Amino acid sequence: MSNYHIKNLEEYFQVYRKSIRDPESFWEEIAEENFMWSKRWDKVLEYDLSKPEISWYKGAKLNITENCIDRHLYTRGDKTAIIFEPNDPSEKSEHITYKQLHERVCRFANVLLEHGIEKGDRVCIYLPMIPEQAISLLACARIGAIHSVVFAGFSATALSTRINDSDCKMVITSDGSYRGNKTIDLKGIVDEALESCPSVKTVLVAKRINSEIAMKPNRDKWLLPLLDEAYHHCVPVVMDAEDPLFILYTSGSTGKPKGMVHTTAGYMVYTAYTFKNVFQYRENDVFWCTADIGWITGHSYIVYGPLANGATTLMFEGVPSYPDFGRFWQVVEKHKVNQFYTAPTAIRALAKERLDFSENYDLSSLKILGSVGEPINEEAWHWYNDNIGKKNCPIVDTWWQTETGGIMISPIPYSTPTIPTYATLPLPGIQPALMDENGEELKGNLVSGRLCIKFPWPGMARTIWGNHERYRETYFSTFENKYFTGDGALRDSTGYYRITGRVDDVIIVSGHNLGTAPIEDAINEHPAVAESAIVGFPHDVKGNALYGFVILKEIGETRLHENLRKEINQIITEHIGPIAKLDKIQFTTGLPKTRSGKIMRRILRKIAEKDTDNLGDISTLLNPEVVQEIIDSAI
Repeated sequence: MSNYHIKNLEEYFQVYRKSIRDPESFWEEIAEENFMWSKRWDKVLEYDLSKPEISWYKGAKLNITENCIDRHLYTRGDKTAIIFEPNDPSEKSEHITYKQLHERVCRFANVLLEHGIEKGDRVCIYLPMIPEQAISLLACARIGAIHSVVFAGFSATALSTRINDSDCKMVITSDGSYRGNKTIDLKGIVDEALESCPSVKTVLVAKRINSEIAMKPNRDKWLLPLLDEAYHHCVPVVMDAEDPLFILYTSGSTGKPKGMVHTTAGYMVYTAYTFKNVFQYRENDVFWCTADIGWITGHSYIVYGPLANGATTLMFEGVPSYPDFGRFWQVVEKHKVNQFYTAPTAIRALAKERLDFSENYDLSSLKILGSVGEPINEEAWHWYNDNIGKKNCPIVDTWWQTETGGIMISPIPYSTPTIPTYATLPLPGIQPALMDENGEELKGNLVSGRLCIKFPWPGMARTIWGNHERYRETYFSTFENKYFTGDGALRDSTGYYRITGRVDDVIIVSGHNLGTAPIEDAINEHPAVAESAIVGFPHDVKGNALYGFVILKEIGETRLHENLRKEINQIITEHIGPIAKLDKIQFTTGLPKTRSGKIMRRILRKIAEKDTDNLGDISTLLNPEVVQEIIDSAI
């Protein structure tokens, strides 16, 4: 029906108006006509944003894996559900049909049950992009366990923090992973993390790189023999609409990462609906999202959204530069990919290389190109449009967050006219508002402010695991009865939205949200460091890179600065992961502070960006003289 699949601009406006005028009947119709339910809901929506408490499809019963797998078995059983494309192009790719996926998920679910995992238990997944990663998510969902995927680029410290925060009973990992021409010892990282994780009873280990690893007796078990012995059928556990489906950690601007909780029914409906519309998916298309399942993009648009639509989704283990910079385009040609969804960071990196890397491959199967993770800059947009889409493929510049569960603002291909750098219009059911500093909504066009959403949508996170007050404080306390995204945006003369970036201390580096506080905490653990401050600065490939301003204690003053820089980045790698390393580290005797002691990051940001002509009034600072010193020694 048209509500579920929008085909032109007129239909978009019609559906959008209906979704705003009567959100409950809009989302009810979509849920009723496109999904399987064990029991229908008593009430579509109940909410109070001041608390905040949100329930979608209240009282409904379902299992998300029935909607993602079982219901396709009769009509699409032999259709490929997942294509696995390995890191090394000489290794054979794997096609997993819906029937095979069903059997593999059931076997995995039975292994979890045999190891004492029950409904509501948390299972940490720390795996590379291999089929077991998607299968383990679905196996958890099948039995009602809550999965918590941790990106396999995170350090042991970051992993243990996340395991302990949600008291995981089990970790699923592998002996290691391939990344380009490198191998990474994932099991070693898990072993180190588990030295301080008393809740973990079992570690299941998949074989990927066939390395020699230590297995701890009574805790560690090889996965494959257990799967071989497991029964091939597993009855799905009936879940309540609001039962948690997964926890996914996202960087906070302060303190420890936030475990965002997504629940079952609303998340399923929203990811399936947005996938269908934003990518205009048709039967027999091949969809490829290049993200890692360790991020929300992978959860929503590699696993749940595509499979709920009976799609063929591609999982890619490798990197865009291995064995050369034509790898993405070789995969597109090989699997005749129709929709391609990647990050501006990858596009910028590829745009710096020779054009023959893309020109050597047949990209004629492509119908739609997508961008995710951060706003795409104009230069990258044009390169993508000209060289990959050959000016024939609409580009969907999608704006959304871990917290939103699915895409919120995006063009709909063949419906919404696109403008480079603009996310364009909200999807049906999404009611954005731009707010000024005084908490007043800015009406009309040609305005810019803080981006909020003023009405609930089914895919929104319901809480932060174990800390509902932090959830309220972070997202619902800034503007009354509105979800505050933390992003700034402008609305142009036609009503199109352009995201202008974070307004808090979270920096988007290569599409990853990095909170400054945890990085500063790590740096400050170095015995020679007295204090530090991190800001972002523009970077040709990453979008933003990290610039550290560091004050040394006396013991550090006499040491070689180059050695200190290496040690500081090593500490960051150990505490957070290599993605958080600093591109520039400047040593200074002081940081610009207000009289109440707050670091003026705005000034540091301008120095890092080499924009020092207009620093504003610095005379009220506690130490205005330090500003010139920092400018003079800037890197």
